[in-house]
Amino acid sequence: MTPDALAIDNVSHSFGRVQALSDVSLRVRRGGFTALLGVNGAGKTTLFSLITRLYDNRSGTIRVAGYDLRARPAQALARLGVVFQTRAMDADLSVRQNLAYHASLHGIPARTARARIQHVLDQVDLTDKGHDRVGALSGGQQRRAEIARALIHQPDILLLDEATAGLDVKSRAEVLALTRRLIAQNQVSALWATHILDEIQPDDDLVILHQGRVLRQGRADGIAGRQGLTQAFLDLTGVVT
Repeated sequence: MTPDALAIDNVSHSFGRVQALSDVSLRVRRGGFTALLGVNGAGKTTLFSLITRLYDNRSGTIRVAGYDLRARPAQALARLGVVFQTRAMDADLSVRQNLAYHASLHGIPARTARARIQHVLDQVDLTDKGHDRVGALSGGQQRRAEIARALIHQPDILLLDEATAGLDVKSRAEVLALTRRLIAQNQVSALWATHILDEIQPDDDLVILHQGRVLRQGRADGIAGRQGLTQAFLDLTGVVT
């Protein structure tokens, strides 16, 4: 059986006496879009930090494309492409220079890197912006450039942590549509962390994270039921609007 793109089982994490995550388990299927929904402070960024080994998971297991993150970290991390909430590209360098640097970090030979850079720029609709400084791009273009950076080493799964934060409505829709298109065309998987319910479609896989705990997971329309996703989310979390 083909392993899930991401499998997390019984992972907890604390900062001193503060329990940030408690017994979290979830799956991201291959070629699937999974929304990780939670309000700010739910634990989404902490979970992403564990998956990317910014923090060490001392409990439970995390497997990326079948590779145990603690036992085989190099193989697991090589299958991840990450778009963090904070900007990660050098604003003073061009898009191509940023992508070439990232390719070198992955040990991709220069000739291969040049071909991949062209390919990912085409994928994210930035072909004509490759020589522009990242700092000169719009917010939406910068986000698309960061997705290109995350794709340069051909990962199995993209992790996107509040990827539309700070974008206008049009740019937010473009970044979300791009991510869904990449899944359809490339069979890459995605774990999309968000607090915006409108970014979730009825047939998406959905995980609701609240105060460090997974409250529900399954298809979004199944969780929403007849009452709709907004009301279901409010009922589950007790969040008052």
